[in-house]
Amino acid sequence: MFHIVQHQPLKLLTRINLSSKCLMLSRPVSFVRIWKSWFSSHSLVGNKNIILMGPPGAGKTTVGRIVGQKLGCPVVDIDDDVLETTWNMSVSEKLQDVGSEQFLEEERKALLKFSASGSVISLTGSNPMHAAGMQHVKKSGIIVYLDVPTAVIISRLQSMKVDRIVGQAPGVSLKDILQFRKQFYQRWHDIRVLCGGDISAEVVAEKVLDAVKRYQNSELETFVSTRSSRSERSMDKDSHKYFSDILIEGLAPDGGLFVPERGLPKFTAGEWQSLIEATYIERAQVVLERCVHPADIPASKLAEIIVMAYGENFNCSKTAPVRHLAGNQFLLELFHGPTASFKDFALQLVPHLFAYCIPRSCNYLVLVATSGDTGSAVLDGFSRLHDSDKQRIAVMNFFPEDGVSPIQKSQMIGCQKENAWSVGVKSDFDFCQTAIKQIFTNSDYTGFLTVEYGTALAAANSINWARLLPQVVYHASAYLDLVHQGVIPFGSPVDVCIPTGNFGNVLAALYARMMGIPIRKCICASNENNVLTDFIRTGVYDLRERKLIPTFSPAVDILKSSNLERYLYMIANEDGQLVMHLYNQLENQGHFQIGKDLLGRLQQDLVAGWCSEEDCLAAIHSVYSTTGYILDTHTAVAKVVADRLQDRSCPIIISSTAHYSKFALAILRALRIAEINQNPVSQLHLLSSYSPLPPVHQGLLETLKKRGNEDHHVCAADMSMLMSCIETLIQSHFMKVF
Repeated sequence: MFHIVQHQPLKLLTRINLSSKCLMLSRPVSFVRIWKSWFSSHSLVGNKNIILMGPPGAGKTTVGRIVGQKLGCPVVDIDDDVLETTWNMSVSEKLQDVGSEQFLEEERKALLKFSASGSVISLTGSNPMHAAGMQHVKKSGIIVYLDVPTAVIISRLQSMKVDRIVGQAPGVSLKDILQFRKQFYQRWHDIRVLCGGDISAEVVAEKVLDAVKRYQNSELETFVSTRSSRSERSMDKDSHKYFSDILIEGLAPDGGLFVPERGLPKFTAGEWQSLIEATYIERAQVVLERCVHPADIPASKLAEIIVMAYGENFNCSKTAPVRHLAGNQFLLELFHGPTASFKDFALQLVPHLFAYCIPRSCNYLVLVATSGDTGSAVLDGFSRLHDSDKQRIAVMNFFPEDGVSPIQKSQMIGCQKENAWSVGVKSDFDFCQTAIKQIFTNSDYTGFLTVEYGTALAAANSINWARLLPQVVYHASAYLDLVHQGVIPFGSPVDVCIPTGNFGNVLAALYARMMGIPIRKCICASNENNVLTDFIRTGVYDLRERKLIPTFSPAVDILKSSNLERYLYMIANEDGQLVMHLYNQLENQGHFQIGKDLLGRLQQDLVAGWCSEEDCLAAIHSVYSTTGYILDTHTAVAKVVADRLQDRSCPIIISSTAHYSKFALAILRALRIAEINQNPVSQLHLLSSYSPLPPVHQGLLETLKKRGNEDHHVCAADMSMLMSCIETLIQSHFMKVF
C-alpha cells in the first residue's frame, strides 16, 4: 500500500450533514449554532489532505506543488508517484499497452490501495470517474475542483500535442468527453476554484488556499437583521444566524429581513469571463456555491439540487435566454419554467434547499402571500419534493381573491396537490403580505402550533433570502450572454429595466452588480400603483390616502415594497436603527422620508417611471405589429418605461418576468380582437392561431386543461380567519402531538 507520512500538521474541516441531525423543535436552529461553534474550536488537525481534482491540463500537478510548498507538506501526484510506481511504466505506455477500458480499471485498483495524510494530492483527470476510488480518497480530505473553461483546456492540450484523453471513444470529440467528465467533478468536489485562461499557477494556488480557509471558517458567513444595530450584534455573538437558519426562519425576530453580515462574495473579472461559455446550470452552481457555505449545504449536494431545479423543468435549453428586441433593447426571458414566470427560478430550487436543511423531527408549513405568480410557482415547486419530504412539508398560499388574472387564479387552484393549498382572501396583496408577517411574529400562535401539532411555520415569499439568490444568477447570466453573443465586450456596462412592486428583482440586479457584473443603472418600472416611482424620485414613501389599483399587471400591484428594506439598509451603511425607525414610522404613520444624502446614493443606482393601462396595451400592440413578438403585461410596463428613460448609450436588458399566456384576456384586448371567449383554454388557442413569438406556453395550457375541480377555500380579510385556515390545514395534513 502506498503511504505518505505527514511532516507538518494541516488544519482542515470535515462536513456534517445538517439533514441527518435532529434539532430541538422549539428552537429549530439551536443545534446548528452548537455544532458550528464546536467545529470552530475542534477542527481536525494533522491527518487530512488537500486533494486537487480537474480535467487534464487544469494544472493540478503544478498548483499542487506550489500549495505543498506554501504549507510545507508532502505533495503526491497520482500519475507520477502512484500509477507509474505501481505499474513500473509510464502512464502513456500503460494506456497503449492495455487500452482505455482496461486502463481505467487498473487506475481504479491503484487508487483504492492509495493512502496518505497531511499531504497535497493531485488526482488524474480520470480518477473522478471511479466511484469506489473517489469515496476512498474523499474520506482522507477535502477535494478542490480546479474548474477551467473547456476551451482553455482544449487549447492547452493542443499545445501539448494531446488530441485524445483516457476514456475517449472513437468518434467522440475532445470537447464532448471533457463535457461528459464534468458530471463527475460536480459529484465529488467540496470546493470549486475558478481558473481562467490567463491566470498563473501561483494565483490559482493562492485561490485554493483562500477557498480552503473559507471552507474551514463558516463563522465568516453569518446573517443579521436589517433592523439590528452594530452594538447589538457585537454583544450577541452567540446568536449567529447561518444560511440554513435563515432559510428556515424567513423573517428576523425583530421584524427585519436577513442579509449577509459581511456582504456578498465578489467575483473577479477573470472569474466572470471564465463563465462566458458556461451553461446556465453551470453558472448557477458557481454563483450559489460562493453564496451558500458548504457547512450548510455541501457543494456537491447544492450542484445536485440545481440540476434538479433547472435540468428538465424548463422548456428552453438556455433556461433564461436573452433575445434581441429592437435597437439596443434586449429581453431577458424569465418565463420558460413550469408555471411561466420568473418566480420559477427560485421556487424550483428553494423547496429542495428547504427540505435538506430542516430537521427530520419537525413538520413545517410554508406560508406564502402572492399577488399572482408566486402562488402557482410555490405550489408547483413544493409539490415536486420527494414523497417522504411531502409528508412533513406543506404549503399554504394566500392570494387576493379578486386581485389576480383569471388564468393566474385557475393556475393556482389547478396546482393544488396533497401538500399544497390555495386560499383566496377578500382583500389585496398588501393585506395578505402584512398578515403573514404578523402571524410569524405572533409568538403565542406559533408556539401553540409547535406544541399542539409539532409544526413550525416558514416563509417562501421574497422576504426569504433564499428567494433572492437565484434571481442574482439570471441577471449575471444575461450579461454574460450578451458578451457571448458579441454584443458587448466584457466590462462594458448595461442598464436593466425591471417591472417591480416588491423590489426583489431589482435588488437582485443590484446584488449582481456588487458581485462584479457591470450593471450601470437599474430602471424601476411601475404601473399605476407607482409608490416606488414616487419614492425613488422624491425620497418620500407615502401610503396615506393611496389605495391599491387593480391593473393588467397584477404582480406589480403592490404598495408595501418589502425588499426595499434590504436596499435601504445597504445604502445606509448598515444602519439598522435608521431602518427600524423608518419602517416603524411607515407602520404607525403611513409614510417616511429619507435624507438628502441617502436619496443621493439611491439615485446613483436607480431611476424610475410608471406606465398607464392604456400605454401598457398600446406597447403590446405596437411590438407585436412590428416584430411578431408578444410581450406580457408586466414586460410591456417595463418596455414603456425603458423607452422613456434609457439614454441609449449602452444596451438595456428588459426583464420579461412572465409569459403572456398568463394574461391572455388582456393580450387579446391589446391586439384589438373584438370577440373574446371567456374560457382561458379557448383564449390560449386563439392566441396560438396568430403564430406568435414566443409560442403559447404549453405547460400552462396543459395545466389549465386538466385543472379539474376548481374548489378552493375563500376567507374574509380577517387575521383570525387566516389563522383558522392554517390550523385546519395542519389538522388535515399533519398528525397532532399528544
